[in-house]
Amino acid sequence: MFSGKGVRGVYSLGMCLLAGCTLPSAPEAMLPAEISPNETPVIRQNRYTLIELQPADDQMDLQQQIIDLRIPATAATRVGDAMRYVLRHSGYQLCEGDPALASLWALPLPAAHWRLGPLPLNQTLQLLAGNTWRLVVDDGERQVCFTRTVEVLP
Repeated sequence: MFSGKGVRGVYSLGMCLLAGCTLPSAPEAMLPAEISPNETPVIRQNRYTLIELQPADDQMDLQQQIIDLRIPATAATRVGDAMRYVLRHSGYQLCEGDPALASLWALPLPAAHWRLGPLPLNQTLQLLAGNTWRLVVDDGERQVCFTRTVEVLP
């Protein structure tokens, strides 16, 4: 009634069907991953992007925020005006009360300084002041000031 090939075919088909009906093994319990203190926590933003849950360096140290701007011709013609323009969204302000700084604020702004950056804020301010002045930052008051590096002869 059944030939040898037919019996083997039915037997093979039966074994394939039975193998497909077996229950999968129970999944292994997933243990929560331990986070070491050195690892930065992350959150998944979408399928392929993880976002680190820590502030950026320039958010931690405001003097390291990157300045990349062009000073409008109407906004600044003097060094003091340019510094105020650079500081306008930085969180810092100039120390305006020192009469010794009046000479720095009144200096004409060089054409080379109309375009600044990309540079950290502290380097941008030092660039505007020049080598004769040293940048002094009061992070508590968020105030930027300058002192002369060399004494001016009378």
